[in-house]
Amino acid sequence: MAKKTHTNILATIGPSSGTKELLESLLDAGVDAFRMNFSHGTHAEHKERYQIIRKLEKEKGKYISILADMQGPKLRVGKFKNDKVLLKEGQAFTLDMNHALGDETRVCLPHKEIFMALRVGEELLVNDGNIVLTVDDCDQNHAKTIVKVGGYISSHKGVNLPDTQLNISAITPKDEEDLKFALKLGVDWIGLSFVQSGQDVIAAKKLIDGKASIISKIEKPSAIEDLDAIVQNSDAIMIARGDLGVECPIQQVPMLQRKIINTCRKYGKPVIVATQMLESMINTPMPTRAEVSDVANAVYEGVDAVMLSAETAAGKYPVEAVQMMKKVICEAENDPMYYANIEATLKRPRCAEMGESITFAASEIANVLNNVAAIVTYTTSGKTTLATARERPFHPIIAITPEVSVARKMALVWGTTSFVNKEPFKSFDKVQATAIKIATENNLAKSGEHLIVTAGIPFNKAGMTNMLQTILVP
Repeated sequence: MAKKTHTNILATIGPSSGTKELLESLLDAGVDAFRMNFSHGTHAEHKERYQIIRKLEKEKGKYISILADMQGPKLRVGKFKNDKVLLKEGQAFTLDMNHALGDETRVCLPHKEIFMALRVGEELLVNDGNIVLTVDDCDQNHAKTIVKVGGYISSHKGVNLPDTQLNISAITPKDEEDLKFALKLGVDWIGLSFVQSGQDVIAAKKLIDGKASIISKIEKPSAIEDLDAIVQNSDAIMIARGDLGVECPIQQVPMLQRKIINTCRKYGKPVIVATQMLESMINTPMPTRAEVSDVANAVYEGVDAVMLSAETAAGKYPVEAVQMMKKVICEAENDPMYYANIEATLKRPRCAEMGESITFAASEIANVLNNVAAIVTYTTSGKTTLATARERPFHPIIAITPEVSVARKMALVWGTTSFVNKEPFKSFDKVQATAIKIATENNLAKSGEHLIVTAGIPFNKAGMTNMLQTILVP
């Protein structure tokens, strides 16, 4: 099993990684969490892979997060008569609600919400922004456009609207069916695609009803405008740089990435960087220098996880991609500048709650006291562990919880290793003994080292972190 690092790896499952043998190899290479992409695959395939992961979880003695990523309101053109046509710069091209096969003059865009929101002068980007159309005239059923940047357009290519706020839910009818299925399976996280506002997250929470946590994907300019509300209402954030880099000027993506990371750190929410991290490893056994630098920079910025998409879902070298990502993470985290970079970007608000002040104090004590092995957080909901991880302490975080679901979710949290202890505590002596036992048996502490322990009195009550103690491992 690969060495545990502060930064976690989230890997997407697909045809290249769906068997027990490959999933086990990915875990051994360093994967901490798996993503099931509901834009692809059948419910039967997702169920089979889910069951394999849960079996591997028991075999490996390691809690694993599973993310069900919803497709969301992906906007696409209809079909063309000859599958594709060439659009030339300056020509007229119409998008409409007519389901007839498209040609060089028009194609169906079966999304009434787009036509209701479009304004003259706004741009539509097709096929990841390779084709740019400027709206010349529009009503509720069609849009006449002028081709600003031409090229081949084919059936079912995606459409992005960087200038337009759409009155469209982040949860589509397809998502509702996928969501019911995923929640019945027991996934830990639900990924919301194309979130535009904090209200989108609130609406999704009502549907999910506490059965899973929410990862909101930031991929639209409107999401950046309402970023604080989205982060505050979400359980975690994914920086989905694919569509974000289409809808926003691509040169702004690094700046937006840093802004999103800092906002997540401010509110103590896990943040994942995704898309094209080791893209060339879909087809080659080695990444580019730029890709390696991209992964390392995300680690230096203190993200909770980095994600592999097609590299593990459909690539030729899924295990090698994870191994390479793990090597880059280890190198970056061993750099003396790693913690200096993280500390320089830490956004620490004034502690509004007792629990937050306790976790801040635990991190500070761990960083100045000699011979500290780890910070131990007793948590029922995971909140105390998240608050500790926000401080980015120099030492590992051990999360002890009575809930298996919480232990699984913590697999995506920076620097955290989780353990389940269902036995209720009646005294702090028992708390100490359990912390020492778990830390020593799992080679996370040895005799003569200190553990910084946070807990709550009364014991086993959520939201009651009010105690901190340093204990010496005998």
